Amino acid sequence: METKSAFISIIGRANVGKSSFLNKALGQKVSIVSNKPQTTRTKIMGVKTIGNSQLVFIDTPGFHKPKNILGEKMIKAVSEGITGIDAALLIVEAVPRFKFDSNNLPQAELELIETLKKQKIPTVLGINKIDLLENKEELLTMINAYAQKFDFSAIVPFSAKSGNGVDIIINEALKFTTPSAHFFAADDITDQPDSVMVAELIREKLLRTLSSEVPHGIAVTIDRFFERDNKQNEPILEVEATIFCEKDSHKGIIIGKNGVMLKNIGTKARIDIEKFFGIKTNLKLWVKVKEDWRNRQSIIHTLGLD
Repeated sequence: METKSAFISIIGRANVGKSSFLNKALGQKVSIVSNKPQTTRTKIMGVKTIGNSQLVFIDTPGFHKPKNILGEKMIKAVSEGITGIDAALLIVEAVPRFKFDSNNLPQAELELIETLKKQKIPTVLGINKIDLLENKEELLTMINAYAQKFDFSAIVPFSAKSGNGVDIIINEALKFTTPSAHFFAADDITDQPDSVMVAELIREKLLRTLSSEVPHGIAVTIDRFFERDNKQNEPILEVEATIFCEKDSHKGIIIGKNGVMLKNIGTKARIDIEKFFGIKTNLKLWVKVKEDWRNRQSIIHTLGLD
């Protein structure tokens, strides 16, 4: 049977549900999710193989105006994410955080649409969070507004939370596949190394647990990552990680009084790691300060964020 494949970039503003869609489409978490902007920092590939067809979704950082060198790297990742692809999935919100104006769409989305036009990239528009929309007539207004800006291959209202409409997007994506060898094994779900997945799961818990002024200045590196047998000859995953932040005051917040905050974060991360790998895990966390690291190219490179 002839195999087919397609590379499809998931693009959009921050917090519209790009990573949530990817996780729901794959049936497993490969991209972390939080309510903080710019949660996704680099390109992450999610792989879904259906019969002889393989879809490679590329989850990109939210399109935003960069405020530091790391932000510039993230925007570069968005640009690279729509280079050499077969199609794109532009995700917008059915219930945006701003008052929707059909005559004045968000500038970030208009810029992305202009790029799609110039590069002549076939694109599906996914309108997320329809489960939160009280007046369904507003959805028709939104569909018409975006349809006037670009000739989308399809416009699909959906909910990444409930999964409603996700299968429709997948079916639309399958239309972009062309005869090609598969680039990943049939049981692969991501291109991310295991250690990177662990670091991201830890960072997700930091994003979800900490106050808004701290998370963006945080990075996680894995110092040790190996599997061993315990005394009962049962496998156990040993993980040691370092959390980097930009200020001593942030370090204190992350650790918390008597270490309670760090312990809470570690417990939540360990549960997700065990769920992802299906193995008991021993997780140890340390916190270090690297001032203004998001504007220091050498550190960004060391952390693998460039």
